[in-house]
Amino acid sequence: MERRLSAILAADVVGYSRLMGIDEAGTLQALNRHRCELVDIRISDYKGRIVKLTGDGILAEFQSVVNAVACAAEIQRSMAARNENVPRDERVEFRIGINLGDVVVEDGDIFGDGVNLAARLERIAAPGGIAVSASVRDQVGARLNLGFEFIGEHMLKNIRQPVQVYTVTLAPPSSAKLVAQNRNTCFIAVLPFTNMSGDADQDYFSDGITEDIITDLSKISSLHVVPRNTIFTYKGISVKVKRLAQELGVRYVLEGSVRIFGNRVRISGQLIDTANGDHLWAERYDRDLTDIFAIQDEITHAIVGQLKVRLLPEEKKAIANEPTANVEAYTYYLRGRQLSHTWTKSYLQLARRMFCKAVELDPDYARAYAGIADCDAAIRDWAPDDVPLRRILEMSARALALDPDLPEAHASHGLALHQSGFDDRAAAAFERALALDPNLFEANFHYARFFFMHGNFAESVQYFTRAAAIRPDDYVSPIHLMSAYRSLGRVLDTENWARLGLLRAERALNLNPENSGPAHRGALALAHMGDTKRARDWAARAIAIDPDDIVAQYNLACVYSVLGDVDQAIDLLERLLPHSSVYHIKWFNNDSDLDNIRDDPRFRRLLAAAMMQRERIERTGS
Repeated sequence: MERRLSAILAADVVGYSRLMGIDEAGTLQALNRHRCELVDIRISDYKGRIVKLTGDGILAEFQSVVNAVACAAEIQRSMAARNENVPRDERVEFRIGINLGDVVVEDGDIFGDGVNLAARLERIAAPGGIAVSASVRDQVGARLNLGFEFIGEHMLKNIRQPVQVYTVTLAPPSSAKLVAQNRNTCFIAVLPFTNMSGDADQDYFSDGITEDIITDLSKISSLHVVPRNTIFTYKGISVKVKRLAQELGVRYVLEGSVRIFGNRVRISGQLIDTANGDHLWAERYDRDLTDIFAIQDEITHAIVGQLKVRLLPEEKKAIANEPTANVEAYTYYLRGRQLSHTWTKSYLQLARRMFCKAVELDPDYARAYAGIADCDAAIRDWAPDDVPLRRILEMSARALALDPDLPEAHASHGLALHQSGFDDRAAAAFERALALDPNLFEANFHYARFFFMHGNFAESVQYFTRAAAIRPDDYVSPIHLMSAYRSLGRVLDTENWARLGLLRAERALNLNPENSGPAHRGALALAHMGDTKRARDWAARAIAIDPDDIVAQYNLACVYSVLGDVDQAIDLLERLLPHSSVYHIKWFNNDSDLDNIRDDPRFRRLLAAAMMQRERIERTGS
């Protein structure tokens, strides 16, 4: 049992029962959307950890009380903006309580008076407001652009001593004050560059340019840049720049567009000072596509010049260090990265071809080697005999040799080591990747799978939650979270992640109806939600899309297990287990979705025989 001092944030929805009575489906959809697009991402951005979801409630833990209050303020400001055009009686509004206190940690959950007080403070917070204890107010002081109003001493249920309570004043942040309080830091957001090519398939290129500019600006210590996972929640949404700046707490906003025509590219950009609406800088580049890196570099230096930022020598070097000088290789890499996120065999194979083409064009492209290693490791879920472990280790090692500080390379190397059975070295590699880039999706996602496979569900929840927040289109992490929480016996959390997983899977399936991934994972979410008919319908759709998909067959075996169809579940496993890797079979051992069939003699014999067969094959050098 562990004890520690933490900042605890408790939140719930005002009038949740009333809203559910008016429109249950609409309320659930709105709440999931706000959590997915705002709350989970902000908690992650401020280095918080979601401890549990309880119906309409959220309990989160922060190591920094300043981060906890800043996060709560940003959530409430953003919710006010989201609710501006929503009828008052249909609004989803949060109330938040924050306390700084001692907590007891057990199996990833937290207990104690510190938690109880945060929950009591939440109950007395106003709709859209934040109530905090005196300890929180004293610790935050004037560090944030916020005010505190004393509302008296309160006797709170199950709290022995009277508590001095303050409410947080949520006046819109003044960017000028932000800069005054942080004289060495400028706060900036880089909006997703608009794809003007008239072809949605070209989004990967405009998104890649946006991410690269964010990455370059983030290397500058005197700039605070809104992270990629936060800013991309605004993609495709029409929003006034001044309001967006208030939501994000920034003074400067960079926006732009990209258009590719033939071998030419047109990039437009403008830097806006939202304090007065001035356009500090604007430029349009009409260049050959091969000049793309020079354009990105010019945009970065133009921003640095306009904001009068002084670059340190190591920052100049980091910005000048381009991952590749070959624009064609860069284009293939961006396309491969987009395809690899789809997480089905056919897309992963196509992504691998993109990364291989990038390496062919530039043999020193470290990120492309890391991409190949990631794809190979993932493809082993479908075809372990086709991908030798030594090949994955070689590819990830090649990426590290080319760039020892590349977080993607450390993440791919960690995955390769994990699949090869070197778990201590794998954990160190994942930790190094996260130290270099805490917002790297691959590092969080693969580290979460590492813990899940070992049955350490409390740790896996932490990293899957962050992965789900980093990529709002990620439907795989919520489904894993659903299973992890089921293993932890937390029913409400299981249901909430099942709903979010289904919501994201539906979106993915509508975008790519030929992809079986969201179909079989959505079927599993529906099974957990108790919707038997729809679960079977989605299962049938997944099989119709790709009847030979081994991962689909495994997930559908889980569906039938959850639904209590023991024979159907074991029939499916009987077909797929002989073709599964040792790594994959070890995953089966800790998956609570199979609990309904785990004691069946037929399943136990099948699992033991498959493990012996796979171990024998892999000892011979697969």
